[in-house]
Amino acid sequence: MGINSSRDFIKELKAHPENFYIIHYSCQSLYDDNASLSPRITSIAITHFSTEQTVSFSTHSIAEELHIARDQVINRFDDVERQLLREFYAFVRDRRDKYWVHWNMRNLTYGFEHLEHRYRVLGGTDASVIPVERRLNLNDLLANRYGSDYAADPKMKNLMESNGGIHRDFLTGPEEVEAFGRNEFIRMHNSTLAKIGFFYRVMHKLVTGKLKTASRGFGVTLDRIFEGRAAKAIGLVATIVTIPIATWQGYLWIWST
Repeated sequence: MGINSSRDFIKELKAHPENFYIIHYSCQSLYDDNASLSPRITSIAITHFSTEQTVSFSTHSIAEELHIARDQVINRFDDVERQLLREFYAFVRDRRDKYWVHWNMRNLTYGFEHLEHRYRVLGGTDASVIPVERRLNLNDLLANRYGSDYAADPKMKNLMESNGGIHRDFLTGPEEVEAFGRNEFIRMHNSTLAKIGFFYRVMHKLVTGKLKTASRGFGVTLDRIFEGRAAKAIGLVATIVTIPIATWQGYLWIWST
């Protein structure tokens, strides 16, 4: 089944939650102030929706596995990043047919193509490429359901604020760049985990109709009350029409006996 709308997404997520993985990653600055031409990957986190189990690949854990001292991580970042991506693609290899939910991982600047590019730059030749049609942008799905104004910009942070508040480990883009400059890789990884945990909660609230957004309008109100806008609206109208008819028929039956 292809997913072409938020309605398809919710239907499939309810029917087969085991087929959905949520992914997010952190990296070096997305601009031209890096030593390399493309931003280095510092951590990747993946959550399986149906079990809420999270698997992560991070600079500090990989460096420790490779017995690289803290003060040598920057000098040996190629080794660390290569192994991080190698382990990531080994995890993806048998799950390429699943749905991968992400937040604006669209292109070579920041996205699946960026991960693939970094792996090739570091000598990797066996990247397990996730098909484009299996990648689902949560930001686009929310806009499809609630309208493009579902949250003020920056949308992730404001949506988080409306649904429980900002997580203590959350870092903005500029804050992650600063953390990288200070070699605070655990802090960057914790931010990635905070964001992926938030995406899980957004998906859960989306399915249960409990997601709080800034959108207004009758259609959005129906979505929040009911699971399917068109079907439930028709059902609501049918109920309104049926009740007086049934009442009138009962009245006629009583007086005819």
